[in-house]
Amino acid sequence: MMNIAVFVSGGGTNLQALLDAQDRGEIKNGKITFVLASNESAYALKRAENAGVESAVVSRINYSSKEEYDKAILKALEGRNIDLIVLAGFLSILGDELVNAYKNRIINIHPSLIPLFCGDGFYGKRVHTAVLESGVKVTGATAHFVNEITDGGAIILQKAVPVEQGDNEDILQYRVMRQAEWEILPKAVSLFCEGRIKIYGNKTEII
Repeated sequence: MMNIAVFVSGGGTNLQALLDAQDRGEIKNGKITFVLASNESAYALKRAENAGVESAVVSRINYSSKEEYDKAILKALEGRNIDLIVLAGFLSILGDELVNAYKNRIINIHPSLIPLFCGDGFYGKRVHTAVLESGVKVTGATAHFVNEITDGGAIILQKAVPVEQGDNEDILQYRVMRQAEWEILPKAVSLFCEGRIKIYGNKTEII
């Protein structure tokens, strides 16, 4: 059974999707054992408490660099035997030390079809604003591994979601979460814990 740490920054809807999937038995060979928040006001901490999952806050504003923040996170993870880190709405960019320490063991969910609308500066509602301004008719979500390039790691799963007439950022964000993020993130986590993802360079194969 693999130990999963979920990193959060806000409301924790993706954390809840993972917890619900776990309760339904959909995350095979894995269990969420730790939640780490980048700020103490994250409602996701309450979700962790309600689920009986241990949590900690490592606040980004207390550290002047990614390197210092990485060291603080690694210290918080010490002794927990974490096999997989899941970034579920975690808004802080990880540094090279943490990425390398958990190479090919960090999964992120991004609210677009990478390589569109991704990279530095594309997070949260900013992604959906850019989608709406572009005029595209289809968007979606991507579950991918994390490497040293923002949103640049190997893609695991993607799901498309329609952009509908009359959408605003809030409507589109909720549709992408409900129809894509909450579905493919638990699936990607389960595939990892089952040992069913093979990585070849910057591509994955599901076995």
